[in-house]
Amino acid sequence: MAANRFEQVDEAQADAITLTLIQRNGETLGRIACPAELAGGHLVNDFVSDEMEPKEAFRSAVRLANEIQAPIVVEDAQGLWQQEWGVLYREED
Repeated sequence: MAANRFEQVDEAQADAITLTLIQRNGETLGRIACPAELAGGHLVNDFVSDEMEPKEAFRSAVRLANEIQAPIVVEDAQGLWQQEWGVLYREED
């Protein structure tokens, strides 16, 4: 079975759910951002989640993406992505 592929970006994107992975005080955390326009009327304002355990952030992003039929991109400047989640790639210019 082919692994899921997720585009790595340098900042949140207006046309996708952005999963941001960060490390603070030695702890890895995840956060989800979803532009209101992308949610097709499900959101009044842009949504940014609280920071959470990275696996929970990943699962929540996937659930939301499936619910509103939107793509997910990943902001991961520190290389915190876990291979078990799929393949992280950069779009070539």
